[in-house]
Amino acid sequence: MKAHVYVTLKTSVLDPQGQTIQNALRKIGFAEVIAVRQGKYFELTLAEGLSADAARAHVERIAREVLTNPVIEEYTYRLEE
Repeated sequence: MKAHVYVTLKTSVLDPQGQTIQNALRKIGFAEVIAVRQGKYFELTLAEGLSADAARAHVERIAREVLTNPVIEEYTYRLEE
């Protein structure tokens, strides 16, 4: 089983890297992109035989305690068989 974890800055937190990317896109002709928020992606391979409930519990704990800074970041994830 794999877990795909996406970590992004909270919407209330300024994203200077995202703004820089958006400005660069505008300069090279992609004016239709009006905002960019950047983040991090993690792919976790989990042990075989782990139940979906256990996998969710482990991934949520890892994301909350290790992969994110809860003051400024939030996460989402999806599991894949």
